[in-house]
Amino acid sequence: MIEQAVRTVLEEVPALKPLKLVVGIDLRGRGDIQQFRLQMPEVKVTKDLAADARIRVEMRRDFFNEMVRQGARTADWERAFAEGRARASGIEEYIKLIARVVEKQRERSRLPRARG
Repeated sequence: MIEQAVRTVLEEVPALKPLKLVVGIDLRGRGDIQQFRLQMPEVKVTKDLAADARIRVEMRRDFFNEMVRQGARTADWERAFAEGRARASGIEEYIKLIARVVEKQRERSRLPRARG
């Protein structure tokens, strides 16, 4: 499901595809935490601690599962982070870079296409 969520975001924001990054993902459930390691740009997900992660993302497992089932888009994930339902921590420069790239893509999507 993590791979599906990442691929959906990368389809919407293709500028993130070449980004070389390791992300640690913590999904909290009832009394336990499942930890995953996401390696980009090849989008490789493994069940691992991800000690070399530059960014760590935390959220409830049931919330994550519901978001993926509903086909969450980039705007849905942004809202989840803004509302505090998901948290990202780590190297601030990477987090700001990703936010900036997503914002630029949103601006490009809003601009009307020139007709020729």
